Amino acid sequence: MGRCHANAFRAVAGLFDLPLEPKLTILADATDDLARRGADALGFARFTADWQALIDDPEVGIVAITAPNLLHAPISMAAIAAGKTVYCEKPLSTTAASALEMTEAAEAAGVITMVGFNFLRNPMIRLAREIITSGEIGDITGFRGRHAENYMASPDAPHSFRTDPAGGGALTDIGSHITSMARYLAGPITEVIADCQTIFPTRPVAPGHTRRAPVQVDDMTHALLRFENGAAGSIEANWAATARTLDLSWEITGTRGALAFSQERMNELHLWSGTRGRNGYTRIEAGPDHPPYGAFCPAPGHHLGFNDLKVIEVAELIAAHAGTENPGPDFREAYEVQRSIEAMQRSARSGAWVKL
Repeated sequence: MGRCHANAFRAVAGLFDLPLEPKLTILADATDDLARRGADALGFARFTADWQALIDDPEVGIVAITAPNLLHAPISMAAIAAGKTVYCEKPLSTTAASALEMTEAAEAAGVITMVGFNFLRNPMIRLAREIITSGEIGDITGFRGRHAENYMASPDAPHSFRTDPAGGGALTDIGSHITSMARYLAGPITEVIADCQTIFPTRPVAPGHTRRAPVQVDDMTHALLRFENGAAGSIEANWAATARTLDLSWEITGTRGALAFSQERMNELHLWSGTRGRNGYTRIEAGPDHPPYGAFCPAPGHHLGFNDLKVIEVAELIAAHAGTENPGPDFREAYEVQRSIEAMQRSARSGAWVKL
């Protein structure tokens, strides 16, 4: 993800007309050697093994955080204290309480924040939201979402920061993406009931090790949702989904139509308008009519990719840093996502509905 951020900062000025052009000033990593190699490979002028030194650097205006989840809070809080713009990968923090502390600190300091829910930057997702808010498919009655990948589908996939009980698990790691999508399209979540399952009870302590340690986080979670607008729905977060690489998909039903999307075919949105005699979805293909697709290619059907979504995100971050409106999601929205996830985790422990 650090490489993805760096590539976006390098590419953005050639694709978007921005008030400022980013400079890759300094990169921090866990050791001097890692930092030096990263800076050389990604085009940073300097490097350090001390992230506090990066924050204290007077040339740095934007701090981009792609560290493990447990480090998001301390790095963000230091950057906020220094008055920097903070660009943090999801999840914002490991607990809702910590995320709220970060949010309130940022709001009190008046600093710009953005969180890397980059799937929301897809022009097809924005088109979906426009269709929903216009009333074209009527009142929203249902949302069904899934984020399933296979990178933990093997029982020998080792422990990492993702499986740390303090801030890991499938629901936190990838469930935050589908939860943010549900909120973006269907609105605030008011009540949840969830079931969290650990598929593999032990995993190797590190790559190549024979010693195994217990797994204390979920590999798969299913949740039922109730929304503020009266709609009902469900989500699945599953990082052990055999054969799935990036199944971030959803369907939304309304009283006059429906929408469907899959990130595995991210340049398509499917719309059912309810026209008599025309059963089935109509496929809408991404093109210049769906901003900011045209910044990348003047011809429809040539397709954006995952890294392009991060370039769009960085373009909006830089514009916000320069003083234009911040489109979010900011720390406040990321806190609401974290709060929804923790409600699901509490529900899984209690077996009961939990109100937010």
